[in-house]
Formats: sequence, structure tokens, C-alpha cells
Amino acid sequence: MQRISSYDELARLREFSAESLEKQKKKVLVCGGTGCVAGGSLKIFDRIKQMCEDKGLDVCVELKHEPHDDNSVGLKKSGCHGFCEMGPLLKIEPLGVLYTKVKLSDCEEIVEKSIIHDDIIDRLLYKMDGKSYQHQEEIPFYKKQTRIVLANCGQSDAEDVLEYIAKGGYSALAKALSSMSDQEVCNEILESNLRGRGGGGFPTGKKWDQVRRQAEPVRYVVCNGDEGDPGAFMDRSIMEGDPHKVLEGMLIAGYATGAHNGYIYVRAEYPLAVSRLKTAIQKAEKLGLLGENILGSGFDFHMHINQGAGAFVCGEGSALTTSIEGKRGMPRVKPPRTVEQGLYAKPTVLNNVETFANVPEIIEKGSAWFKSIGSEKSPGTKAFAITGNVNNTGLIEVPMGTTLREVIFDIGGGVKNDKAFKAVQIGGPSGGCLTSEHLDLPMDFDSLKKVGAMIGSGGLVVMDESTCMVEVSRFFMNFTQNESCGKCVPCREGTKRMLEILERIVHGNGVPEDLDLLSELANTISETALCGLGKTAASPVKSTLKYFRDEYEAHVNEKRCPAGDCKDLCVIQIDPALCKGCSKCARTCPVGAISGKIKEPFHIDPDTCIKCGACIAACPFKAIKEA
Repeated sequence: MQRISSYDELARLREFSAESLEKQKKKVLVCGGTGCVAGGSLKIFDRIKQMCEDKGLDVCVELKHEPHDDNSVGLKKSGCHGFCEMGPLLKIEPLGVLYTKVKLSDCEEIVEKSIIHDDIIDRLLYKMDGKSYQHQEEIPFYKKQTRIVLANCGQSDAEDVLEYIAKGGYSALAKALSSMSDQEVCNEILESNLRGRGGGGFPTGKKWDQVRRQAEPVRYVVCNGDEGDPGAFMDRSIMEGDPHKVLEGMLIAGYATGAHNGYIYVRAEYPLAVSRLKTAIQKAEKLGLLGENILGSGFDFHMHINQGAGAFVCGEGSALTTSIEGKRGMPRVKPPRTVEQGLYAKPTVLNNVETFANVPEIIEKGSAWFKSIGSEKSPGTKAFAITGNVNNTGLIEVPMGTTLREVIFDIGGGVKNDKAFKAVQIGGPSGGCLTSEHLDLPMDFDSLKKVGAMIGSGGLVVMDESTCMVEVSRFFMNFTQNESCGKCVPCREGTKRMLEILERIVHGNGVPEDLDLLSELANTISETALCGLGKTAASPVKSTLKYFRDEYEAHVNEKRCPAGDCKDLCVIQIDPALCKGCSKCARTCPVGAISGKIKEPFHIDPDTCIKCGACIAACPFKAIKEA
């Protein structure tokens, strides 16, 4: 690739690349997201490539500066398609067909029928209620989505900078550099009311303008790609699937704030994201889109990647910048704020991956366009990772203000196994649990805050009727306590005490006074902890105490788990009316807790039973149950 040094050269390169892309008779997009890679998608990619070449097809795995011959086949490792439940996924254009749960054994049929010819393989299509869906946009999972940040994920080669350029990539950067001042860029982002997608919802343009106004000439742009929430993978998928969009957003931020160096802080547990970001940076540098005198504008910007060791606390801004500096990642007292003294004590723009990925679209299409999507005070879209007891798990993007009901039941396909919906944990360990009474609540920053929850980074964990909410609180408190940096007493000691109380309760040793003590500790931590993560550490407990206090009281007062999930509070019993006396349960029990006579009902000694459930699985008559 040759370096381009002007806006005109970028426009010509876009024209050539778009023509080359257009000449691909078929485009085969094999999902290269982490989930599908784990399911063998890269082997599928290699097999299809080999089979196409064996049949004499011109296979193009990346665009060139000049157009390819007519009728070439574009074979691409795309980013995450989002429908993780159905992976590995493979899409073929211009047929618009999406194949699900593809196996290596399917490759020959796909090449012969759908790539060489235009035949559709019905058995590989997504099916619901007996209906086959040929086109991705018709599938209920995708139908209600509005994909802006994720627009290229699953639709383009994740590692091909020329394909990104062919689809309009870096045109927003060129617009900003050629026709907008730094203040105009800040004003456009401020006018759009883009709020930080990392959880806090702070106005992005305001943050940028504060850095731009600092007297200190050295400034930095930092991208938070740490994403430590359990069940969250939005930022990872964006970095894997459309890394150049993140780079372009950071470049625009650098120009707007007078910064010349950008740092992307990524979890080391995201090796694919790290690899694709490195590849994107190298290709952008070779083209002259990073480095010195970008596009002949006189603007210089260099990009760096730092890998974090997986500490949840490094998702907090001051801890993250401290970690980049090579020190132990721990929050500090504010003020001074990051915009005044951030990385290396210099003014710093710190936003998360999804926030930066919104920037190119806003600069290109304008703030009015962005504000036409979503709700009035929370415009735009939000990416969510929907997991748990829901039929369609995966990565989605919906307008701000979309209700939980639409996400869980329309996009997510409802609760698994036709069980009743019970709750959804939104915002990870810093968020809260919402119930059926909140299903029609619009998901935006302000609405969720009013009910004691938060969008956070965008994790949605759906829970059904069999979920114990006390155990959910214990799980998140265990996570938070383990991840506490230990710098401040409220978080270090308070979360430990709360975890001890929750452990007692789920093991049947709780007392009524524990519930008041939990509330008191939760409020104290929220009011006195040093950083934002500490202040929200008790949120899952506070919300479950508010909406599911009856479950806590059943654990404490009745020594009973209503959901039957806490083993220490369950009793395994044999129904004498169903027991045939076959003795399979007694022969299976590892501790000899079951006794009886053949052809007569058997009995379980509750004092000896370890509640392993082996007898339940062994009983052919379904006579043994937890009570």
C-alpha cells in the first residue's frame, strides 16, 4: 500500500476500492468474532477458500489498490454478526442469505450451491415457528435493531482498511481536517449530545472542549477497551469487527483537542481484538492515515496499544491511566479531573470504544441526524450484550429508549424453556436488577437511574423464575470484593462484610438483623467509597433488597430458598406415591443416605444427604425432587 498525502488521493483510493469491491460477484462473510472462532469459523474459512480455488474461482481475501477481474469471489473474515446463539455464521451477498450453525461438513455444499450457483440451502437457514428466514434483516433478532456502531460488523472484512475506505471510512476525518476547526468539531459533538457509552453518560463534547481549553499544550486521547463486566462483550466485538472506526473516532478527538498521541487500553484476555487493532494501526500508518502530516493537513497523531492484566478496577479512568503509566492501577482522589490531569498528569480525553465509534458518523452526517435517533436526552443507539436465560443470546444495537420488553421478548425471543421472566441485571456489577414491572421502561441513562439501575457498559443478563436473587447478589458481591483494589476502607472492608453476610444467608445461617445491616453497609459504601466503581459496588444488593425482599426474608426467617437454587436450603425428598422401590437411587448415592426395601418406597436421610442430585438424575420414575 502506498502512502496517501492529500484529500484528493483519499477520494481516488475510495473510488478504486469501491469499484474493486463492486466487481466481486459473490461476497462470502465468515464470522470472525471470538464466539464463532471458538466454534471453528476460521477452519470453515480455510476450507471454503481451498474449495473455491480448487474449482478455479478467483478468490479475493483482501482488496487491492486496483479493481479485481470481474466475477471474483470476496472471501472475508468479518466481525461479529451478533447472533451468537446461532454461530458459526456465514453470510453470502448479494443473495443476502445468512447461514447458521455452519459446520465444516457443510462447506462443499455451500461452495457448490450458493457460491458457484445461487441456490439456497434451506437446512442452514434460521428457523422459528416452522418458518425459514433467508435474509438477515427479516430475522426477528435483527428486525428491531438499528445498527450504527455495529453497521460494518458482520458486513465487512474486519482487517481490510481498503474495504473500510470503500464504504466511506476516514471520510469524516478528512471532513474534520479539511473544513472544520477544532472548536467546530467539539461543538458538533456537543450539539449531538453524544453521552459516554461506558456507563456514566457524561456529555462527550463537553469533555472534549474542556481538554481543548486547557493551557497545557501536551494532551492525550485514551480509549477504554477494558470492559470487565461479566457477560459484556460489546467493546470487544467493535474492536474485533471494525477497528478502523475506533481509530478514526480517536483521530478526530485528537484533532479536536490538540492531542497528538492516542492510547487504547485493552484487556489481555482479548487477544483477537489486540491483534486486529495492531493490524489496523499498521495499515493506517502505511497509508498515511496515522503518523506525521496526516493527509497533508499538518496534523500529527500516533497510536499506541496497552494491554491490561484484567483488573476490573482499571475500567475506572484514573486507575486506567495509572496502569498505562506502568504503575499499579488504582483510582485517585478527584479533583483534579482527568480532563485536567489524566495520563502523565496531562489533560486527557478518556472515552470508551463505543463512544469513539459513534464519532465518525456524527461528523459525517451531522448532529441533527444523530439526535433524530433515540430519546431526547439520550440520543443515538446503544449496543448491548444479551445473555442468560433468554432464547437469543448475542450482541445487539437498538435506539436509546427501547424498552426492556422489546429487547428481551422481541429481539431476544423470550425466556428459555417457556419459563416466566423474573429479572434482568443491567449494567453489570455496578448496575441493578429490574423486574417485570420495569419491562416497559425505556432504556436510557435518566430513566434507568430513577429506578436504581444504570446502562453501564451494556451487559444484560436475563433471569427466569428458577433464579435465586439472593444468590445473584452474592455472585456480584463476590466479584466486586475480589476485584476491589483495596485503596479505600469502604470498598475494601465494606464489600467483604457484605459478602460475609450474603454467604451466611444463602447457607441458611442468616438472622433478621442481617437485612438491615446489609442496607446500612450498602448506603455507607455508596456514599463514601473513593471511585465510581466503589460507589456502585452495592447496587445489585440494594436493588434486589428493594424488589425481592421477600426472597431475603424467606432465606433468613424460613430457612428456605423460594427458587430452589441454594443447595443448603433445599431438601431432597422421595415421593412415596411415585417410588417403585427399584433401588437405583440408593445404588447411586455416594454417601449412603438412601435406604429402603425393594418394591417399597425408599427414604432419604436429610442429615446424611449432601444434596449432590445424583439420585434425581438416576430415578427413572421422576420420584425424587428438591423441595
